[in-house]
Amino acid sequence: MASLNNGFRLALLAAGLVLGSGVQAQEAPQVNFYNWSDYIAEDTLANFTAETGIAVTYDVFDSNEVLEAKLLAGNTGFDLVVPTGDFMGRQIMAGAFMALDKSKLSNYGNLDPKIMALLADKDPGNQYGVPYLWGTTGIGYNVDKVKAALGEDAPVNSWDLVLKPENLAKLSQCGVAFLDAPTEIFSTVLNYLGKDPNSTTPADYSGEATELMMSLRPHITYFHSSKYINDLANGDICVAVGWSGDILQARDRADEAEQGVKVAYSIPKEGALMWFDMLAIPRDARHPDNAHQLINYLLKPEVIGAVSNYVAYANPNLLAREFVEESILNDTGIYPTAEAADRLFTAKLLPQRVNRVITRAWTRVKTGR
Repeated sequence: MASLNNGFRLALLAAGLVLGSGVQAQEAPQVNFYNWSDYIAEDTLANFTAETGIAVTYDVFDSNEVLEAKLLAGNTGFDLVVPTGDFMGRQIMAGAFMALDKSKLSNYGNLDPKIMALLADKDPGNQYGVPYLWGTTGIGYNVDKVKAALGEDAPVNSWDLVLKPENLAKLSQCGVAFLDAPTEIFSTVLNYLGKDPNSTTPADYSGEATELMMSLRPHITYFHSSKYINDLANGDICVAVGWSGDILQARDRADEAEQGVKVAYSIPKEGALMWFDMLAIPRDARHPDNAHQLINYLLKPEVIGAVSNYVAYANPNLLAREFVEESILNDTGIYPTAEAADRLFTAKLLPQRVNRVITRAWTRVKTGR
């Protein structure tokens, strides 16, 4: 996910939105929003300000680990944040959030009850979080360059494409990116190896999964959770293990540039991680009422529908479908087929002893030592 472009910054400033941390008293009422990069429509926050009079201080991050470090340190300065579901679950246990006042969320009933039930194992009673958008972690690839590297029968519908060292060695000639997201990558690798993607056995991570990643490491150009969007779109890399909507944004940017770069997204046949990003209010939020107003605004079908159209991610709002473009609804990379959905898995809360093993293993993988 890339940084906000200059045009977007100017549009936000013109609407009375403040980027950065220098917020002055005369700009109240306000809400401080910390979101993933490239994860909202260009006019969403300006429209919110126009409707409510609440100015938005907007800042972005590109990894759950960055957000978690701020939340657990306290005094974040933010009123609304967007953690992924499994991270939110352990942050709830650490007391990082305040409970939602659902009486202030008149649009709460628009949420899909099936999705809310899925999230209840991480957020019992759905007390602390509201789902914002959801997607999958799969493979983005440059159609022509992958074909040139691996031939007509390149296994683009399989994790073999990037998790077999002999394939990745050939693809490394045109550039390979992996998410800098240890939990997601390790769960993907474990699933590929036929193990429980949510294993609580430390040796599953430090053993075979790390060994496979170390065999791949020499062929991985970089680990990053946003840079790959533009690099795929520009043809600077040919493969990325990334998030569905990011890769589809790369595809659309490539199409708009008309430079002959063709990007595609695959949910591999072995299965993939399905994740949910949540809206939650930090326990130290200074403007919780305004945060509730922003959540409620994002729960409007026409608002979240427009966000899905812009960022190419699915949303959990049952009434939003009529506002989502047919091209988005019919894109199986965004809304998977029933067959693909059956092979998706979600991340569960892992014991802290396992998280420590994952952190150590990931450091080893990234450094290559």
